[in-house]
Parts: sequence; structure tokens; C-alpha cells
Amino acid sequence: MENASDARRHRAIWISDVHLGSRGCKAEFLLDFLKRNDSDTLYLVGDIIDGWALRRTWTGWRQSHNDVIQKILRKARRGTRVFYIPGNHDELARQFLDMHFGGVHVVGEAVHEMADGRRFLVIHGDQFDAVMQCAKWLAKLGCWAYDLTVVLNHWLNALRGRLGYPYWSLSGYLKHKVKNAGRFIEDFRGIVAREAARKGLDGVICGHIHFPEMRSVGGVTYINDGDWVENCTALIEDDAGRLEIIRWASVAERREDVACAS
Repeated sequence: MENASDARRHRAIWISDVHLGSRGCKAEFLLDFLKRNDSDTLYLVGDIIDGWALRRTWTGWRQSHNDVIQKILRKARRGTRVFYIPGNHDELARQFLDMHFGGVHVVGEAVHEMADGRRFLVIHGDQFDAVMQCAKWLAKLGCWAYDLTVVLNHWLNALRGRLGYPYWSLSGYLKHKVKNAGRFIEDFRGIVAREAARKGLDGVICGHIHFPEMRSVGGVTYINDGDWVENCTALIEDDAGRLEIIRWASVAERREDVACAS
């Protein structure tokens, strides 16, 4: 059994786009991360549960998905401040804003003050996605195509693993190659960064687009904490206010006790 005292301690952790209930969710990787990392504050930055996938079928929900939820609730009981900011795939949770369940506080957005005094807006980001706001049906069609890519990605990486090659994201590769995807990401960065600036904040932390990165956009620090479908990434803050994006898949691949989601 994992000893909590062995976990690495952080001031804050941000995770998003876990998509529990979908076939592509890397719940085993996330569970491994949560066992080995603790924090004073944990932000769940949207799309933790994939309601869109669950409306299609429940076959994507596995025991490891239950284990992730139980682990988060256990952290809350042990004193971690947990804030849940619903996204578009778990938008039903937005009817419970400003309520708390089992120590988990449901909020529409948050402002996090770093140890060094910088203040960051924390949002999922779908409210700044023009496709989501104007053509939700198109977003759901895109989600179906994305899910197909994730399935292909799984089988491709199963083959790569047998051949001794490391994990590789097919959907991430396609995003880099498709010009429109690159333009969408650039536009998204600019919009959410301007929102943080409008609120007089130093930066923004978001999810939604499954593209982890940290950069300056118009004098505002833009951070996307990534996802647990393609990249297996989380954002952490240490006691000095330093921020780092951790790619956990690259660590978990070297552990014999972690298996890729089936």
C-alpha cells in the first residue's frame, strides 16, 4: 500500500481534461501521479468526467476511474483544498456552482495567488471557444473524430510498446501538422490571456485544448496544464511560487507497476 508520507509535496497542483468514462482516459497514469504527489491545494480544471462519452455508452468506465475519484476524495478528507471547475464535457456540474461535496468545492472559476504574490485566473476555457459557443453540434462531431483518433492511438502505441518504442501521441502529432489546429490554439491563447489581463491578473491557467505549455502572451503568463488522454501532464507550484509542467507518462512508462489504459 502506498505510504502518503512518501509522496512529493507541492504548494498547488492543477490537472484537467481527465475524461473519466472515455476509452482514451489514462486513469492508471493519473492514479499513479496522485499517489506520488500531494499538495495544499488541488485544482480540477474541467472535463474531469466525460459526460459526452457516458451518454453514448458506459463501457468506457473502468475500476481505475472509480479509484481516481476515491483518491481525490481521500485527499480532500485529509486536508487538501480541492476546487472543481467544470468544463464542457462535465457541464452538468455547473448547476452545483458554489456548493461543495465531500470537501470538493465546485466553482465557475478561481483566482490563485502564487507564493511569490502573482495572481492567476483558473478556468477551463471552453467559454472562449467559438465553436463551443456557436456550433455545439460541430464540437461534438469533432469530439467523435477525436475519440476515433484516440482509439487508433491506443493500438498504435500497443504495437510501439511491443517493439520497444516509447509512447507517442498521434492526435498531438496531427495537431502540430494541421494548420487550422495551430491557428485555433494561437487564437485561444490570445483570448484567455486577454481575459486575465482584463481582470488585472498576472496570468491564466486553463485546460480544454489538450495542449500543455507555458508562455508569455501579451505580457500575461499563459499556462495550459494539458490532459490525461494524450499527454498525461499536470502543473505544479512549489513553495517559492515556481511553476512546472510535469509529463507523467514519461515517468510512468518506466514503472513496471503501471499499465497503459485498455
